Amino acid sequence: MARRRFFDEATLTRLREMPASDALALLAIHVKADPCYVPVKSDRSRRWHALTTRGEFEILTTGCQWYDMRARRGGGGAIDLAMHVRGLSFVDAVKQLIRERTRHRSDHS
Repeated sequence: MARRRFFDEATLTRLREMPASDALALLAIHVKADPCYVPVKSDRSRRWHALTTRGEFEILTTGCQWYDMRARRGGGGAIDLAMHVRGLSFVDAVKQLIRERTRHRSDHS
């Protein structure tokens, strides 16, 4: 029988509350802010062009919320974004984000 692995609530909360722009930077091979984008609803909104292992994306971010302009699909939190741009399951998305955060921190220490 397969063993269930649970993630602690603090880790899941941190990932759900992570700004989508930070998550996108962790998940993309290349990400660039669109300098021509003019926010309509919120001054905090940004449009990003991102390349991942699944292709190119045009993502709007506002805080932890994100919206894929091409797929016309959005969500909230880094986990949802990882599932979308990397095509991962929930468990694999959490594992990937933990790995990327750890690698990113060690690269900048």
